[in-house]
Amino acid sequence: MRDLSQLPLLKQSPDKSSRLQLLVLSNGHGEDIIAARIIKELQQLSSPPDIFALPIVGEGRAYQNLNVPCIGEVKTMPSGGFIYMDSRQLMRDVQGGLVQLTWKQIQAVRRWVSSQTKLDNQKAILAVGDIVPLLFAAISGANYAFVGTAKSEYYVRDELGLLPRKSKSTRWENFSGSIYHPWERWLMSRRLCRAVFPRDALTTEILRKWPITAFDVGNPMMDGLEPSFGTSRFDHDSFEQQEIVRPLVVTLLPGSRAGEAYDNWEVMMIAVSALIESFREREMVFLGAIAPGLDGNIFTQTLKIPGWQKCDQSPVQLADAHALSFKQKNAYLILTQQAYNDCLHLGDLAIAMAGTATEQFIGLGKPAIAIPGKGPQYNPAFAEAQSRLLGSSLILVDQPTKVAQVTQSLLQNPDLLHEISENGVKRMGLPGAAKRIAECLQERLT
Repeated sequence: MRDLSQLPLLKQSPDKSSRLQLLVLSNGHGEDIIAARIIKELQQLSSPPDIFALPIVGEGRAYQNLNVPCIGEVKTMPSGGFIYMDSRQLMRDVQGGLVQLTWKQIQAVRRWVSSQTKLDNQKAILAVGDIVPLLFAAISGANYAFVGTAKSEYYVRDELGLLPRKSKSTRWENFSGSIYHPWERWLMSRRLCRAVFPRDALTTEILRKWPITAFDVGNPMMDGLEPSFGTSRFDHDSFEQQEIVRPLVVTLLPGSRAGEAYDNWEVMMIAVSALIESFREREMVFLGAIAPGLDGNIFTQTLKIPGWQKCDQSPVQLADAHALSFKQKNAYLILTQQAYNDCLHLGDLAIAMAGTATEQFIGLGKPAIAIPGKGPQYNPAFAEAQSRLLGSSLILVDQPTKVAQVTQSLLQNPDLLHEISENGVKRMGLPGAAKRIAECLQERLT
């Protein structure tokens, strides 16, 4: 990614630019992807802005793919961005230069704003993520907007009221009447904050109780998930009839973080073996949705232990010529690193040990069974919080062998499947949010 932090920005153009100069800030791999989706839609507008970026966490590969220039230093921290789940991860990042990097990034944002001001250009900042990019934007002196990806009122309440919690300390999450704390709401209510885009309708409703210009336009996480084939979503109302005539398809979501995903995969194979044993009379298809950055050979080697045999045939066709198929008893297992969207749409249910992928699967109206792992991301604390976020659509089990029992129960309860279908769409929103955000930004920032 090009680093413009040391370039003389004042020499970019001797004349005032009539186009909006937009700086996009994000703090995490998932946030980078969401920001990139919004950027793509901004670039399709009749009067698109000139866009710059600063990924606060990681190297910002999503921006590199769009040829969006970076204005400051970028660096991957040891934690990979998961400091909220484990204080030890925060200490590793501090030792790895987090404080110095943060200060340099704040200075880079200020330099960018100052250079645009001296050029008399129209400028604004789009912050994507949590309080960190929001704070960067607020202290910049420029107009800004905020896409809140990290927090949702569903963590503490549903439409009926506050959720029961085991620990009194959890009341801190909602002590001021919102999952967003007073200092966060203050940053969102400042005059220079022109728009806030919460991740769901319930959070938008709560934030509007304060002088915050919040818009309910959906969640960009559900954009760009179209499958390679044209088909309607699985009809849960006829689930009992369909399960007789076709295989049960289970999507496997082990996560995208190297090391952790490999450990998660081994746990999932225990659940898969239990499912095959439980569904002896039914053909099953397991779709392993493996992140492109992971080593596929490690997943393949793990399959040899439970007795999977490589085969040339497959009952499911994916948009991946390099997908690998395996067979064992009445089941097929397909490994793919290129057909993620197809895996989401084809699965009747998922075994999930992932963050964003789990939420996207559930957003398609499908149930997921989660097995808390050792982390650093998908640990018991993360899984419990995710279960509150996603409600009835995410079912937690403490042992992988229990996945089979839960699956049997789900298949025998079409009313619950219908409820899960509606719940997932309600909590994650309809596709098209990135375009709606881009159009709103054009109106609010120009």
